[in-house]
Amino acid sequence: MADERDTPDLLTLGRRIRHLRTQRGLTLDALGEKVGSAPSLLSLVENGRREPRLTLLRSIAEALDVGLGDLLADEAPDRRAALEIALERAQRGPLFAELGLPAVKPSQKLPMPVLEQLVGLHRELERKAEEAIATPEEARRANTDLRLERQARRNHYPEIERVAQELVLRAGYAGTGAVTHRTVARMAEDLGFRVLHVTDLPRSARTVTDLRHGRIYLPQASIPGGHGLRSLALQAIAHRVLGHTRPRSYAEFLRQRVEITYFAAACLAPERSAVDFLQARKREKDLAVEDFRDAFGITHEAAAMRLTNLATVHLGIPLHFLRVGDDGALFRGYADDGMPFPQDVTGAIEGQLVCRRWAARAAFERRDRATEYYQYTDTPAGTFWDSVQTGTRGTDSAGAAVGFGAGAFSITVGVPYAHAKWFRGRDTTERRVSTCPDPACCQRPPADLARRWADDAWPSARIHQQVLAALPSGAFPGVDDAEVYAFLERHAPQDDDA
Repeated sequence: MADERDTPDLLTLGRRIRHLRTQRGLTLDALGEKVGSAPSLLSLVENGRREPRLTLLRSIAEALDVGLGDLLADEAPDRRAALEIALERAQRGPLFAELGLPAVKPSQKLPMPVLEQLVGLHRELERKAEEAIATPEEARRANTDLRLERQARRNHYPEIERVAQELVLRAGYAGTGAVTHRTVARMAEDLGFRVLHVTDLPRSARTVTDLRHGRIYLPQASIPGGHGLRSLALQAIAHRVLGHTRPRSYAEFLRQRVEITYFAAACLAPERSAVDFLQARKREKDLAVEDFRDAFGITHEAAAMRLTNLATVHLGIPLHFLRVGDDGALFRGYADDGMPFPQDVTGAIEGQLVCRRWAARAAFERRDRATEYYQYTDTPAGTFWDSVQTGTRGTDSAGAAVGFGAGAFSITVGVPYAHAKWFRGRDTTERRVSTCPDPACCQRPPADLARRWADDAWPSARIHQQVLAALPSGAFPGVDDAEVYAFLERHAPQDDDA
């Protein structure tokens, strides 16, 4: 292995040579004569733009009457040199390049206070840029804080419920059944927006809102009806209705996502109508996610999540919700009934593997997945009843799963044993026992198999890349601003003079 001194820090090396040269009262020309090199080359070396050969370094050390180690030391020769190096590095970085500003040469003529101020400003820019990048750990902590907050309030936001109820009624909702596309369009019009469907929506955005011209751009429906488009339009409207400003942190971005999703659900299954429907089914002891879904024309996952908003507060039923991939990874979860979700050391549940014996994973064992699967599960926290629906989503043109939570997944709504009496499917005979987080439950292989294969198995692990990568930065993480602005420019009215 090559010695680290074979690849010195060029800026520090250059500043040390300059410092020693000026200390000895030598000009570049004079030093060039001593070492037999052109002053222009020495200038490049001193500015950290050329790596000198070892023979030249030895000649410079001899001319300056110092050891080679003095030239190659890691630290700057003095405070000014350290500041000059810091300024040079900052101005060569991508953050400075994005500003489009001219560089300031850190020469000896630059006053010390100005040099200190410039370096301080660059360090603050870097600090703020680093704050804007949410690492997976930071994102998990922010998500965990939000989940615990939602749990404390039973996942019910009465202020959003009131706003949603008022807007849908004002837009002509009859008070029962599904909210139509026309009703959603009227809601947008009432707020000064026109909903438009386009084929060239930026790939990084689910919707784009043109605040200047009052337009909400949505993708075209991929299937007849396009019920998911109502939710997308309502989420775009929600930012204006709820008074959101551009998020200043990833935690604020996540909070806004929770709020707009809640608003859309509260519009598509308005609280008054939804509660009347659910209370009637509870009296009949025939609560079912699929009926709730069909009554309001929403997805199974949206219906399951909407139950978490309403069941505890209005029906007195504590419950839990899970979305789990076919690999057993928990993509999204909520519980106010004591369901023992797996957690990491930060308290985050996302990405954790749920027990193989839970209904959320047992449902994948069935060949017929068209109907809901029901199961009782005995856990260390008590017995729970679950209703599970499986589905497939999120594949690319080649059929490969894309992203965390893509491919086959299951949606679970469950309750403690005592509350199963209100639900259809309570008479199931399916029952399993889970002792997780005890490794002997489903994580540890049988002893005979372990003895046979422990020394001979070498699998290649599949990991989710987002576990390692920093999350996208920017006011709207993951959105390509250049792509969005170009899109808006293409679709702006031709008579726009702005």
